[in-house]
Amino acid sequence: MTQAYDIVVVGAGMVGAALATGLGQNGFSVALIDRDSAGAFDPAQSPDLRVSAISAGNERYLRQLGAWQKMATMRLTPYTRLGVWDETRHPLSNLLPARLGQTIFNATDLNTGHLGHIVENRVTQYALWQCVREQPSVDLLAGSGVSAVCQQQDQATVTLDDGRELSCQLVVGADGAQSRVREMADIGTQRDQYSQQAMVISVRYRGAVEDITWQAFHPSGPRAFLPLHSAGDAFPQESWASLVWYDSPDTLSRLKAMSKPDLLAEIQRAFPPELPPLTHIDACASFPIARQHANSYSNGRVVLVGDSAHTINPLAGQGVNLGFQDAQCLQDLLKECRRNGLNLSDSSCLQQYEQQRRPANRRMMLAMDLFYYLFSNRIPPLHLARNLGLGMAQALPFAKNRVARYAMGIEEELPAVLQLLASRLPSLPLP
Repeated sequence: MTQAYDIVVVGAGMVGAALATGLGQNGFSVALIDRDSAGAFDPAQSPDLRVSAISAGNERYLRQLGAWQKMATMRLTPYTRLGVWDETRHPLSNLLPARLGQTIFNATDLNTGHLGHIVENRVTQYALWQCVREQPSVDLLAGSGVSAVCQQQDQATVTLDDGRELSCQLVVGADGAQSRVREMADIGTQRDQYSQQAMVISVRYRGAVEDITWQAFHPSGPRAFLPLHSAGDAFPQESWASLVWYDSPDTLSRLKAMSKPDLLAEIQRAFPPELPPLTHIDACASFPIARQHANSYSNGRVVLVGDSAHTINPLAGQGVNLGFQDAQCLQDLLKECRRNGLNLSDSSCLQQYEQQRRPANRRMMLAMDLFYYLFSNRIPPLHLARNLGLGMAQALPFAKNRVARYAMGIEEELPAVLQLLASRLPSLPLP
C-alpha cells in the first residue's frame, strides 16, 4: 500500500528537519526520512565535535519554528566579538606596525546584543526533531533509507529500503553533500577539492566562557577558536571550546597520531597567544573540504536544499546558515504555490527558488574562497594587501560593519569591493 503525502523530505539533519517543521506548521502533509535517529540530549555529555556559528538572521527563523527556545534549554553560546588577523611572518612584516593586519567585529558597533551563537549540531538537530514530532501533519520515518525515486507525470514515488512506497507531489533532497536523491534525480555537480583539510578539536580551557570567536590566518590555513559552554561543577573554573586547525593532510595525520598530552602542547605552541590555557583534549577528527555546487537545484519533482545543493569552505561556519536560508525560501515559495492552486512541483516555483538562492549561495561561496586565497599563502603583494586591508577595515567602521551585517544574515549583499574581488576568483587556483 502506498502512503500519500504532499512532500517527502529525505534527510533529517538540521536543514531537512527545519524545512519539514516549517512545512508542517503551514499545513502540508510531510514525510521526513532519515537513516539515523536523534539521541536524547544529556547535559553531562561532552560537546559534539560538530558545531556551527548560527547567524542572527537564522536565529529568527529557528525562533519562528519553535526550535530556538528548546535549544536555549540545552546549551548555546552567544558571541559578541569576532576577531580576524594575519599570523603569517614575512620580510614585509617588519615594515608594518604590529597587528596592523587585524580587525575585530563587535556587536556594540551594530547596536545588537550579539553577532551570533556557537551551537553544537546535535543540540540544533535534537531541538528540531522535537519540533517535527509536534507537527501532526509530519511523519518522521527514522531508521529508513531511500532506495529509489521514480517521477511520473502526476506524482513522484519514493521507495524505502524496507519496500514501503510513498507518493507525493515533491521530493526534497536534504541528504547532504553525497546526496543520493541528487544522484537519483540525475543532477550533476561542479566540485573543487582544497589541498588543505580541517581538523576539529574539542578542548577544555582554564577560565570563564569567552565572548569572542577568532580566526588567525597562517600560510597553511586558518586556526580558529570557538567558545562553548562552562564545564560545570565537574571541572570548576573551566570551559569548553572547539578549535579548528586547517593544514595539509600529512600534517593533520601527524597531529592525530600524537598522544593527547603531546597534541595539547603542540596546539598551545602553534596557536596564537590569544588561545587560553588548555587543560584537556576530549576528541578530535579531520575531514577534507571542498567547494561543490549542483548544476541545477531541481529536476522535475525533485528539489535540493542545503549541502545537497552546495557546500562551501567551512571557514566562517556559514554552511548551515545557507541551508536554513534555502529552507525558509523554499517553504515560503511552496506556500505561495499552494495559495495559487499550483502543483507543488510547478516549474515556475522551483525556478524562482533557484533564482533567489543560487546567487546568494554563490556570493557566500566566493567570499569564503576570497578570504581563503588571500590569506593561505606567502605571496608578498597579497601579504601586504591583506594586512593593509584588515587595518583599513578596522579604521573604517562603516565598511567593517557592512561585512558583519552580511555575515549575520541581516544584509544579503556583499560590499561592492568584495563583490568585485570575489567575481574574479574562479580564475584563481584553490590553495
